[in-house]
Amino acid sequence: MTYSTAYISDAVCNRLSQSGPIGFFIRVAPEGVEPLRIWTGAGDIPARFDAVDPSGTVYYGAGRLNGLPTLAVMVNGGSDAVDFTLSGIDPQTARTTLSSIPPVNGAPVTVGLSVFDNYYQPLTEPIPIWTGTAARLGESSPVVTGDQPITLALSLSVVAGENMRARASRAVWSSAHQKSLYLTSSDDRFCDNTALLARGVQPVWPNY
Repeated sequence: MTYSTAYISDAVCNRLSQSGPIGFFIRVAPEGVEPLRIWTGAGDIPARFDAVDPSGTVYYGAGRLNGLPTLAVMVNGGSDAVDFTLSGIDPQTARTTLSSIPPVNGAPVTVGLSVFDNYYQPLTEPIPIWTGTAARLGESSPVVTGDQPITLALSLSVVAGENMRARASRAVWSSAHQKSLYLTSSDDRFCDNTALLARGVQPVWPNY
C-alpha cells in the first residue's frame, strides 16, 4: 500500500515553515456523551477531524493553554503523561465546569493542529498529530496576596503508550519477533533497528 501526505496542501506546508499563527484542536470523547471539543483560541470554529468527526462540528474557543506540553509518540512499551491546563478561571465558573463534566477516565483524546492565514482563518481542517487516553481531572489555586482575585486552574491529565493499567500486554517490535512471524523471510530486516526508536536514543541518520 502506498501512503501519501497529499492531504496537506502546499499552502499549509509553506505556512508551517513560517512564523504564522497555529491553532491546536483537542477532542475528548467520554463514553455515552457528546465529546468535548475545544481549540486554543478565541471564538468558535466549524471544523472536523478525519475519521472521528466525519460530518464536522464546532470547536469552542478555550483561550490560551498554558504551555502546550511536549507530545511524544510512544513505541515498544514506552509511556508518557501530559497535562493540559487552563488557568485564570474564577471559582464559580470552575465549580460549574467541574460539575458538568462527565467522567473522563479512559476517554480517547485526539490533538490536531491547523494553520491560519493573515486574517486568522484556518487554511485546513485540523490535522491529527497525537492521540492519548484521559486519566483524570485536577484543580489547583495559586497563592494570592492583597487584593488579587482568587482563581483556579483546571488540568486534564492524558497518558499515551502503555501507561494505563487496563491496557492488555502487547508484544514489542523486535527483529526476532518479526522473523518468527515470517519464517519464509529470514532475511527480513524490517525491525532490525526498532531499539533506536526509544526515548533518549539519538539515531545517526545517513547523509544522502
